[in-house]
Amino acid sequence: MKEDKRKIGEDYEDAEPEISSLDRPKIHKGLVGLYVDESLITYIDGINGKLYYRGYPVKELCENSNFEEVAYLLIYGKLPSNSEFIEFKDLLIKERNIPDNIISILKSFPRNTTRIELLRTAISALSLYDPDDYDYTEPANIRKGLRIVAKMPTLLAFAHRIQTNLPLVEPSNELSHAGNYYYMMTNREPSEDFERAFDQVLICHADHSINSSTFSCRVTVSTLSDIYSGITSAIGTLRGPLHGGANEAVMKYMVDEIKRKERVIPWAEKKFEMKEKIMGFGHRVYKNWDPRAKILREISMNFFKKAQNGELIDKIPNNGHDIHDEVDYIIEMTEILTNYVMKTKNLYPNVDLYSAGVLHTLGIPTASFTPLFAASRSAGWVAHAIEQLKDNKLIRPRLRYIGKLDKKYKKIEER
Repeated sequence: MKEDKRKIGEDYEDAEPEISSLDRPKIHKGLVGLYVDESLITYIDGINGKLYYRGYPVKELCENSNFEEVAYLLIYGKLPSNSEFIEFKDLLIKERNIPDNIISILKSFPRNTTRIELLRTAISALSLYDPDDYDYTEPANIRKGLRIVAKMPTLLAFAHRIQTNLPLVEPSNELSHAGNYYYMMTNREPSEDFERAFDQVLICHADHSINSSTFSCRVTVSTLSDIYSGITSAIGTLRGPLHGGANEAVMKYMVDEIKRKERVIPWAEKKFEMKEKIMGFGHRVYKNWDPRAKILREISMNFFKKAQNGELIDKIPNNGHDIHDEVDYIIEMTEILTNYVMKTKNLYPNVDLYSAGVLHTLGIPTASFTPLFAASRSAGWVAHAIEQLKDNKLIRPRLRYIGKLDKKYKKIEER
């Protein structure tokens, strides 16, 4: 039996004084506006619509960097030297394969299981095959975290192809992280434009401070649970439509409901009349444009111009069939929707609105949009797990009880 070598000590839950019924603390529903800790990982300037990883503007990283370098930056806190980058990239390549037993698990699930459920279960099972499973030192946690980052695209690509009855595509030892992920999912090596765009999508989603899934991850590891459990918690949180899945909803709007650009505004008007929320707009933190939406909008517009000029020869139809006879260009409809919602509701687009169009253009199946978010965010989750454990304090907030006290118990025959 493996020995659990974690230290406990002061990480047990601290006893807190009881609060008098007359002393009613303010409730911060959803923890809105509360700071739970300090961090060196990500800064969000919600007023001016800016996002920074370790102090570097995300826009600058998208223009000059790649996912591997950004993952290194998030996890280690600095940009790598050339030798460090080569070693890090080689490590991710070597860790792409997954155990045969995990593949068997993926094949055993019902065909209607969502990709994110497959990922959640597979990540949890992977911990059993990790050589550092019961080593809780920081170096071991980083090694485990890097294995998760490396293997997640393989898990997702295999899950997608199993669910759609397609042959598995083995990981490449030559392609970049983004290029390999794309290749394994589509069985096509991406063009330079597609690989670069896919890389930028991954960078944009790599971290976003203490969002719901990251908070779940930090809560889990704060109990001194293992990093696999932390990532599994995060994936389970991401499954909820209020956190993940909004870009899938956007694509369903466009393809299943709107379809034509002249129908965008009437569709939106009806949504607002029925008091329904339109996914892809608004953000709890940003009071301006989501900077990631700006980046992905620019990518979408570039692809749209190439498509209009007949230059987008690598266009892969969404979900295996050409929809342009039935549906107008997604970016055209997205722009009309953006202008209308901003004008009438003063709501700005968030990352999900434009990531939907980019992923559609790249030929990524809609069912794989949210899992792709997880593959990107895995680097951020690992970084936050490591940071949480550096100066750990068990995360244990309180709920204010508002029910009656000292109720009289009645025996069951008297009720």
